[in-house]
Amino acid sequence: MSDNLQRSSKLPGFLQGPLLRSFVFSLDFFLIITALYQLKPATRSLLIEALGADSLPYVWIGSAIALLITIAVYRKMLIHFGRVRVVLASCLFFAGALVVFRLLATTHAAWVAVAFYIFVDIFGVVLAEQFWSLADGTYRSEEGLHWYGFVGTGGLLGGVAGGLLAAALIHYTPLQTPDLMLVAAALVGLIFALTWAMERWGLLERTGETEPHPAVAMNAGGWRLIAGSRYLLLIAGALLLAQAISPLVEYQFLHIIEATYPEREARTAALSLFFSIMGGVSVAVNLVLTPLILNYMGVLSGLLVQPLALAISTGGFMLHPTLIPAAIMKICDRGLSYSINRAAKELLYIPVEPMEMYQAKAWIDMFGYRLFKALGALIIIGVSQWALAGNGVVNLGWIVLLGCGLWAWMLVTLNREYQVLTCREKYDPGACESAKARS
Repeated sequence: MSDNLQRSSKLPGFLQGPLLRSFVFSLDFFLIITALYQLKPATRSLLIEALGADSLPYVWIGSAIALLITIAVYRKMLIHFGRVRVVLASCLFFAGALVVFRLLATTHAAWVAVAFYIFVDIFGVVLAEQFWSLADGTYRSEEGLHWYGFVGTGGLLGGVAGGLLAAALIHYTPLQTPDLMLVAAALVGLIFALTWAMERWGLLERTGETEPHPAVAMNAGGWRLIAGSRYLLLIAGALLLAQAISPLVEYQFLHIIEATYPEREARTAALSLFFSIMGGVSVAVNLVLTPLILNYMGVLSGLLVQPLALAISTGGFMLHPTLIPAAIMKICDRGLSYSINRAAKELLYIPVEPMEMYQAKAWIDMFGYRLFKALGALIIIGVSQWALAGNGVVNLGWIVLLGCGLWAWMLVTLNREYQVLTCREKYDPGACESAKARS
C-alpha cells in the first residue's frame, strides 16, 4: 500500500521547494510540541493532587510498560497502513481521547489522573515518532542534514509557546487545569488538518531514495547489533545512563513543586511557566552555545556540558533544597538534553554505517529510553523509601552525582573510540596513530 494517499490537487511547482516543505514541517512540529506542553503541566499537577509526588515512580513504571506495548503496535500499523493514514487516524484518536479525559476529570478519581499521565506519555512519543516518520520518508539524506536543524527549531519554539499559552490560560482566564485537555485537542485537530493539507499539496511525496526508517530497521534487532559493537555499546551506555538519572531529577523537582504550590491551579501555572523557561533556555543554548562549543571545542566538550552542569546544580540543590535550585537542576537535565546534548549525540553516529545507525538509534530511542526510565523509577523506590528514608528526596542527589561521574567517564571513553573511527574516515594515518595512542 502506498505511503501517500492519491490526490489530484497539487501546489504549483515553484511552491514545492525544500524551503516551503521545511517551513510546513517546522510548523507541524511546533503544533505538536505546543499541544504536548498543554498536557505536561496538567498531568503532573493532577497526579500530585490525586496521589502526591511519591506515586510518580510507580506511574513511570506503568508508563514504560504501556509505551513498550504501544510502540510495538504502532510499528506494525505503520508498516501495514502507511505513514499518512496512521498519522491522520492517530490524530483523530488522540483528539477524541482528550475530550473523553476532560469528561472523566470531573469525577476526580485517582485512576483517571494515573491513566491520563500514561496517556500523555504515549501521546508525546507517538506524535513525535509519526512526525519523524513523515520527515524521514520525505527528505533525502543530504536534504535532511541541511534542513532538520530548521525543522527541529519549530519544536523548541513550540515548547516556549506551549508553556506560555498554558500558563496564560490558567492565570488570566476562567479555564482550569482539566480544560487544557480541550486546548490540546484543538491543536491536534490543527495537526490533522495540516497533515491532510501537506499530503494533498504533494509536500509528503518522496524526493528521492532514503534510508529506512527506524520502524522498519528495528526488525533486525537493534539490541543485538549494539551488544556486538564496543562503540555502539558505549553510545547506548552513555545515553541510557542519562535516561536513568533523569527520573531522579524529576522526582526531586516535583517534590519541591508539590511543597511550594499546594493549590492545583497555581501549581499548573507554575509548571507551565517553568516548561516555557526551559524551552527558552534550550532555544538560546541551541542558537548560541551549541555551534560555538561543537565547532571550536569538539564533540566531547559538547557531550560533557550536561553531566557537569547537572552535577554542579545537584550539589547546589542538596545544599539548599528549594524551588530555584530545583528548577536550575531540572533545566540542566532536560533543557540541555533538548539542545546541545541532542546535537552532540547525533554527531556520534557519523562513523556508523547508515543501516546500523538506524537499528541502533531505533532501539535506544524507542525501547532503551523507556526501560532505563523504569530503572530510574526503581532506584527511587528503593533509595527514597528504604535506604535513605526520612531525607530521601535530597539524598537522591548522591545517586545523581554518582551517575554523573560514571556518565562523564563513559563519554571520555566513547570520545576515544570516536576519534579513532573518524580519523579512519578522513584517511589521516598520523591522526589515527595519535588517536590510537590516546585510547
